[in-house]
Amino acid sequence: MSRWAVVLAGGVGSRFWPLSTPARPKQLLPLVTNETMLSATLRRLRPLAAAKHTLVLTNESLTAAVRALAPDLPARNVIAEPRPAGTAAALAWAADTIVRTVGRDAVMLCVHADWAIGDEPGFLEALERAARAAEKHHALITVGVVPTRADPGFGYIQPGEMVRGEDLLRRVARFVEKPDRARAEAMRNEGFLWNSGIFVWRAGDFLDELRKHTPEVAPALEIAAGDAARFFSEVKPVTVDVGVLERSDRVMVLPGDFEWDDVGTWEALGRVRARDAAGNAASGSVHLHDAERNVVHAASGTIVLYGVSDLVVVTRDGLTLVTTLARSAELKTLIEALPASVREQG
Repeated sequence: MSRWAVVLAGGVGSRFWPLSTPARPKQLLPLVTNETMLSATLRRLRPLAAAKHTLVLTNESLTAAVRALAPDLPARNVIAEPRPAGTAAALAWAADTIVRTVGRDAVMLCVHADWAIGDEPGFLEALERAARAAEKHHALITVGVVPTRADPGFGYIQPGEMVRGEDLLRRVARFVEKPDRARAEAMRNEGFLWNSGIFVWRAGDFLDELRKHTPEVAPALEIAAGDAARFFSEVKPVTVDVGVLERSDRVMVLPGDFEWDDVGTWEALGRVRARDAAGNAASGSVHLHDAERNVVHAASGTIVLYGVSDLVVVTRDGLTLVTTLARSAELKTLIEALPASVREQG
């Protein structure tokens, strides 16, 4: 059966301000390595799906930039979302596109463009196992990452009963939204998995469940009849977790024991970037002395840190951000409080 890669590459990545901007959000930036995050994602998926079988869904304003970054993709495979409509709508449109192109049996390997994957062979092996399970069971498969820490920033999946005839595949008992740290620790000890957002299913099976359970999106597919602009104007925003997976009884989970991180904040870069002996993750022209556990990104100029720890320091085009690792997740609040002249400078 044909395999299609579906990459969700929307959003503005405001938590990576001032480096990330609406015109060049985090998925188009080389945050983890010298490769942009989207380029790394597309390269990583190539063993499983050819360029002609890869769809990238992104903001309408980013379409040209994505096509320039991925010239091997057919232009029609970069799908513009005229407005943010949630992951259920994005994946529904991708599934509908695939069904109209090759039929309902094609398997979709759905990922986000802003992840750090340390163990790429393990990641690919998990996707391949999930694809085989989706074909065999006609189920909606999610890959739940085995937690390496109690992280309150992630959602969790509770594996349920084992699927007959399978070693690792289980039905999903429930999804849990971001818990507090104590609950996250308890769930990790109880065998919960991180809700990674890695989804694998046959396109037709996903559309069947969407039409059955997701009134926010399903009617728009029928009204649009292949017209993307009309579809995205008609849908009501909802995540695929809430709109489909939490409502369906055909959802199964496979554990993925590989290095995965959702690179959502500057603090996360301290986990996934190469670090020096003092735990500093630095990029660009940076000099550190008697400094520990800092995340430093010099997109312009030179940064010198002395005698400090647990800071985030970012420079870009005459603008400097200094905050703590602990507060780096709150940049949306900061940006809203800044005058437009400073906000837009970033």
